[in-house]
Amino acid sequence: MSKDTVRLTLSQALVRYLCNQFTEIDGEHVPLFAGLFGIFGHGNVTCLSEALEQVQDRLPTWRGQNEQSMALAAIGFAKATRRRQIMVAAASIGPGATNMVTAAGVAMANRLPVLLLAGDTFANRLPDPVLQQVEHFGNPSVTVNDAFKAVVRYWDRITQPEQIIQSLPQAVATMLDPADCGPAFIGLAQDAQELAYDYPEIFFEPRTWTIPRPRPDRDVVARAAELLRTARRPLIIAGGGTRYSLAEDVLADFAVRHGIPVVETIAGKGTLTHDHPAHAGPIGIVGSTSANALAREADVILAIGTRLQDFTTGSWTAFPAEARFISINAARFDAMKHRALSVVGDARESLAELDAALGAYEAEPAWMGHAKRIFGQWNALLDEHQAPSNAHVPSYAQVVGVLNRIARPQDTLIAAAGGTPGEVTKGWRVKNPNTFDCEFGFSCMGYEIAAGWGCAMAQSGPGGLRGTPIVMLGDGTYMMMNSDIYSAALTGHKMIVVVCDNGGYAVINRLQQAKGVPGFNNLLTDCRVQDRHAPIHVDFVKHAEAMGAQARRAEGLADLEDALKWAQGNSGVTVISIVSDAFKWVPGDADWDVGVPEVSNFEAVRNARLAQENIRRARRLGV
Repeated sequence: MSKDTVRLTLSQALVRYLCNQFTEIDGEHVPLFAGLFGIFGHGNVTCLSEALEQVQDRLPTWRGQNEQSMALAAIGFAKATRRRQIMVAAASIGPGATNMVTAAGVAMANRLPVLLLAGDTFANRLPDPVLQQVEHFGNPSVTVNDAFKAVVRYWDRITQPEQIIQSLPQAVATMLDPADCGPAFIGLAQDAQELAYDYPEIFFEPRTWTIPRPRPDRDVVARAAELLRTARRPLIIAGGGTRYSLAEDVLADFAVRHGIPVVETIAGKGTLTHDHPAHAGPIGIVGSTSANALAREADVILAIGTRLQDFTTGSWTAFPAEARFISINAARFDAMKHRALSVVGDARESLAELDAALGAYEAEPAWMGHAKRIFGQWNALLDEHQAPSNAHVPSYAQVVGVLNRIARPQDTLIAAAGGTPGEVTKGWRVKNPNTFDCEFGFSCMGYEIAAGWGCAMAQSGPGGLRGTPIVMLGDGTYMMMNSDIYSAALTGHKMIVVVCDNGGYAVINRLQQAKGVPGFNNLLTDCRVQDRHAPIHVDFVKHAEAMGAQARRAEGLADLEDALKWAQGNSGVTVISIVSDAFKWVPGDADWDVGVPEVSNFEAVRNARLAQENIRRARRLGV
């Protein structure tokens, strides 16, 4: 082993290490870290920027407008690359760091890799209290960066330059671990960043990382096959893990060979194309009537790569009490849920081994026939809701219908919080795998436009589809975070943003009123504003144009279609706004457990409480 060393500052060594990590995508040898989103402040500008400036050709730095949104852009990039490449998000200390905490929660909930770097206070404490330091009187070792501990898979604070020799490889390994995948955070003490150390040259030797594919226990696979053979009405739930394992083709063949219908979680949507012969729609609260009907009839459920969130399970009311679960998941924690027969392993490898163990097993043909029939009924219902009408204001569903017609197979639809997730999960008809991104693990308002910027970068990179991100969001979410319209316009990345202006937080208003509470503080007309009868609406066209985008207001569905065709021909960012209905939604008929007041002066709330108690009585509890 070489004993050669090179004297570098901590910041220089960190950057050099990142530049020498590689991976392979579709047979191409590419950097593992594709770039860095950075906003500099006094906590990182003097040292980290000095190191980054020298490697712009190897590790490009992209300047965001907000630390949260640039970290969200990094997450959108990771999702688009199916966790095969990683972006870095770097912030200064104090508010710059804490702005990234929400984004860390998004990555944590969705099991997505992003490396978060933030400045920290002085390790030697000599100048304390320093600018932006929050002091804990009883524990001076605590800084705001401790806030990340709840929302990352790996956390470290570097106080000596040599500590990164152990820390960085562990952070990378965590982010690439299919079971433990998530964000990694490293805090960099300000005085440590400047210090030089004689690093061993071997630390910087180029390394090519591969994502592990853990094989399941063969005895467990045999037991899973035995249980599945007993099924008369088996059902597959495809989660995000199927996409990240690149198991789409294996799953598609498995389902057809064994005659098992496939339904999808929100994260799993895009595993199969809409018209695949085994596809039966999205499941759960924002799912289809077809998938939810199959869930109520299923006797054995094969859950693949899903954490079985309440929006998938209808708060555990979607399945018969006697139904049995087989759960394939790289993470033991997820595979164990609801006493499932746990197959701990990579989705693609586990499916291949389960396929071999099943042999010639095929579910009763009538079951798949039933699935196709009710999925056809669901498609007819979608057609009805998406069809143009004479309504003064179009619905979300009608907007999605136009997007379906105009979007190319390689274009990716992006949504997150608000009313859009339900409508796009139900109504977006996937033409190509991995062209759907709805962030609903953390349901973060503000994810959408930032993720569009990150997705645009991924589309033009290794393995990218070369399509255009189409971001669909409501007016409420737009107002939460829109600055990356400027970021993408500034950097020349292309995306289309469709803003559905329904006058406030319409989907929360829907939930509020469904549980008996009169509309309050959600729609603009129900808020404490100057004029409830004519509240001020944002001119999204002017706002977007002011940030460098091309923009247009669509006056109805036909105009929206023309605007989208125009947007497809544009370079850079195009924003289209359209007024939409705040009260019309596509049905899905799954239950959801939320808190409803036990006592109330409102009769409607008291009635909603009784209905909620019925939902809770229908839950599978520990079975």
